[in-house]
Amino acid sequence: MKVPHIHWPHFHIHFHDRPLAGEPHPERPFHWRLYFCEMVATAVLMIIGLACVILLSAPNTWLGDRLAPHPALQAALCGLCFGLAGTAAAMTPFGKVSGAHLNPSVTLAFMLSKKIVWIDALGYVISQVIGAVLGTAIVYGAGYLLSSWKVDALAAHYGATVPYMGISVWFALGSEMLVTGLLIVTLYWLAAHPRHKWITPWIGGVFFFVMNPLTAWISGNSANFARSFGPDLFAGNWNGLWIYLLGPFIGSSLAVLALKADILGKIHLMEARLVNFGHHGRVPHMDDPHFVHAAPEHYEEYRQHLEMTEAMQKGKIAVEEKPDT
Repeated sequence: MKVPHIHWPHFHIHFHDRPLAGEPHPERPFHWRLYFCEMVATAVLMIIGLACVILLSAPNTWLGDRLAPHPALQAALCGLCFGLAGTAAAMTPFGKVSGAHLNPSVTLAFMLSKKIVWIDALGYVISQVIGAVLGTAIVYGAGYLLSSWKVDALAAHYGATVPYMGISVWFALGSEMLVTGLLIVTLYWLAAHPRHKWITPWIGGVFFFVMNPLTAWISGNSANFARSFGPDLFAGNWNGLWIYLLGPFIGSSLAVLALKADILGKIHLMEARLVNFGHHGRVPHMDDPHFVHAAPEHYEEYRQHLEMTEAMQKGKIAVEEKPDT
């Protein structure tokens, strides 16, 4: 007797190793290239940013002396230069590979939005802290080569962010929450619209140029725990460091909740990257960070759906605004 052949169902699962889209390979949980590049990019941010802050705010420097009578302008320029330091870090090959988060608050926002899994987010945050320490160490070490630089760096507390002690520390905490929340919302809105991707890496300078004269006197407008930890380590100033841990993290979390609630409309972020779109969440090669990967399954359909929805919304608005004849 011949037993009939049974066709059992066959399941074939595709695993896409796209860590910056929240889809890592199950057998490859760590992405060391991303962590290393994020560490170097954060170090670049700190070197350029701290150097600018010291030159602009130390009382013995040429710029510091001339800007001292104009504290609002001084604060605005410090914010502009530190923000542009982030732009410079993002434009390096390292920033283009890692996506240039440069900030634990940004990484946390991506994780809460499920664009990066917790193990990669942890790798990013550790890399950012190490990078901030290395960058500050280079700025600190320059004082051994140039004595005048050491004097200026000490006078500026190595660019450390310090809460204003004339008011309650809770105001400083609230300021860090507010500034971080606004920063995350701004970055998300720009990163979610491909036509604005060119301005996303530059927005940090503009953002802090505007915000620093308003709120920097309260807390220093860190919005970045790694950025505060590095200078505090070398300046030996641990007072208020908890503010720069809790404030940015709470502000980032609240910003993501607001975005998920569609308070600012439908914002769909494709990947946990602020620069060099087109990788679709994959890890680009160091030798060619501009290489554009092929879109994964269903990605093009999703992109076309978003474009169609946006076009329909624009058409609806145009119809509603058309005057009656």
